[in-house]
Amino acid sequence: MPQHQNWAGNYTYQASKLYIPDTLEQIQETVASSPRIKVLGTRHSFNGIADSPGTHISLEKLDRVIELDRENRTVTVEGGIRYGDLCRYLDQQGYAIHNLASLPHITVAGACASATHGSGVNNANLAAAVHSMEIVVADGSIMRFNRETEGSMNGAAVGLGALGIVTKITLDMIPAFEMSQTVYEDLPLAHVKDNFDDIASAAYSVSLFTDWKASTFNQVWLKHRLSDRTADGLGNEFYGSVRAASKVHPVPGYSADNCSEQMDIPGPWFERLPHFRMEFTPSAGEELQSEYFVPRHHAYEALSAIDQLRDHISPLLYISEVRTIAKDELWMSPCYRQDSVAIHFTWKPDWMAVQKVLPMIEECLTPFEARPHWAKLFTMPPSRVRSLYERLPDFRELVRRCDPEGKFSNDFLNKFVTTD
Repeated sequence: MPQHQNWAGNYTYQASKLYIPDTLEQIQETVASSPRIKVLGTRHSFNGIADSPGTHISLEKLDRVIELDRENRTVTVEGGIRYGDLCRYLDQQGYAIHNLASLPHITVAGACASATHGSGVNNANLAAAVHSMEIVVADGSIMRFNRETEGSMNGAAVGLGALGIVTKITLDMIPAFEMSQTVYEDLPLAHVKDNFDDIASAAYSVSLFTDWKASTFNQVWLKHRLSDRTADGLGNEFYGSVRAASKVHPVPGYSADNCSEQMDIPGPWFERLPHFRMEFTPSAGEELQSEYFVPRHHAYEALSAIDQLRDHISPLLYISEVRTIAKDELWMSPCYRQDSVAIHFTWKPDWMAVQKVLPMIEECLTPFEARPHWAKLFTMPPSRVRSLYERLPDFRELVRRCDPEGKFSNDFLNKFVTTD
């Protein structure tokens, strides 16, 4: 197989084979006969977490909705389904899921495995909706996890690809809802000091964007559920920022055509919660990404610390986004038992320069116990990363149960998760 790369083009996979099965039975046979194997999803990881020194297996042909359970408000899907496709189906049936990431193009299984999150003070990450899972483990058999009956469900939901091949996943649903999106511009960082919680809870989902060229957030995106009526009292100003006069893209100078609808125009939840539209495939190869999670009560102090580095950050940056995520009980989630703020960086494709700035950011965030996003770029020492996860010993034991010989391991997992 020719060498292939991730979505951004910054990482070349080692795998020498790519297998695209048609059935569950073919997956089981391939896993059982392969010495080293790993799932390759939509390739939206920026590091080696999804790599394999042996075989990659893609579930792109296993992307169906298996069952909609109206009585228990759950939906069961195959491991290769993408959020954009699932959400359109759910909305037609009158249902929704509680949160979505910036991009609807990613797979459900991959997003949950890496604790990808979305936004909202009351919204936990995407894996928090996982009710049950079926995973093909190292010997080719199926191991089932269920929230009610299996004590390891909280370990499996954010599995980091270390447990096996997620072939079936069941998610909690909520009733479908309508949303609108309001954007404000030029929010001074100083106004965040005493108002962060009010700003972050002003809508169902809130994102702050800055290029760190000044102590100001270029944009504030407020995503409102129409039934919550949080948009009713909004005027032309919002904590010192001003309502945008036209549609905008988070990155200055870019067209808003591929962004989700703004200007308070109502629409379905799955067309407002992401920042970008499913119809527009994201461009590849022109950015790098990093992200760090800190406790929400440290939000202003953490942002102020980063602000001191803006002369180092801004020349390398496309945009930075700040979001809140509610705490969860998932062992390897950066938001484990911690209401969090995620500070995200979308970098220009200059890794040599970015890797010199990341240690500076990580150092300034050290007092706040910052945890890096598992699937994005960071330079934090492995011992430091491991120290941030109190349930790591339990997760390692779960990995040993599912994969005693390390069939699903790789350099990244060995370095940051499974070995000291």
